[in-house]
Amino acid sequence: MNEGFRLLPRSASTFAPQVDGVYFFHLAVAAFFTLLILVLVIYFSLRYSRKRNRHPQNVEASNTIEIAFIVALFFLTMVMGAWGTRIYIDEYVVPQGAMEIHVIAKQWMWKTQHPEGQREINALHIPIGRPIRLVMNSQDVIHSFFIPAFRVKRDVVPGRYNEMWFQATTPGDYHLFCAEYCGSNHSAMIGTITVMEPAAYQRWLAGTSADEPPVRSGEKLFAQFACNTCHGQRAPTLAGMYGRKVTLDTGQTLIAGDPYIRESILNPSAKIVAGFPPIMPTYQGQITEEQLMNLMTYIKTLKDASTQPTQ
Repeated sequence: MNEGFRLLPRSASTFAPQVDGVYFFHLAVAAFFTLLILVLVIYFSLRYSRKRNRHPQNVEASNTIEIAFIVALFFLTMVMGAWGTRIYIDEYVVPQGAMEIHVIAKQWMWKTQHPEGQREINALHIPIGRPIRLVMNSQDVIHSFFIPAFRVKRDVVPGRYNEMWFQATTPGDYHLFCAEYCGSNHSAMIGTITVMEPAAYQRWLAGTSADEPPVRSGEKLFAQFACNTCHGQRAPTLAGMYGRKVTLDTGQTLIAGDPYIRESILNPSAKIVAGFPPIMPTYQGQITEEQLMNLMTYIKTLKDASTQPTQ
């Protein structure tokens, strides 16, 4: 990873060329107007200096020139804004079929878990050419998951799930940093992202001891907390709920995504589904963030009523 001095980190993801392009465009615009203003200041300072005893002549104002200048700047700023907005939207729209990896941040380490169950600390192995979706949460304070070579960064906030995605394009090892000051050992909260060819990644998976996959662990938690004794009977079914619209007893509607399901587990009385009594107990303090992620991973697999476990 040590490549000596570089103006920019290596470009190693599909986002990197886009981000670099808009960055250099902004830089070029700023440099052009800075040099233009500097040249004009020097020119007029010399031309109309006291030693030359020259004074500018009064001229009639030209509305045409002013309007043309304003219109040109308007379109220039619109191009800059539209270009940046396009990249922003692309970074927040996760493609279908992305590999989901769980990330838990804590002072001062990154803990990751693959769908097959492999766990890593301050490291993450991923295959090249496949979209990777990270679902992230913090156990203590605000952290920030930053991979300079991929040009991606996202805050990791306690009590809330944030996600980010990327697709690596070049095999190799890349730096991972925490980009939000999180305590006395903030500078030590670093790691390595290892990008591998698909075949090499599969060999790495096969040669790495795996814990229980998140889906299987979540299924056990679902039974352990007796979720199946109420949901689908006295409580709304969870089969097919994820990603769909839910109507609350207040008449409000929302999408049953990660934030809603997490809140319903920890604070079930906050948002009650219409037509059902508020009988669900809170599991605040009884379940860890990792267990929450595993339980939610399992709930996402309940696609229809046939997959909803019964008592």
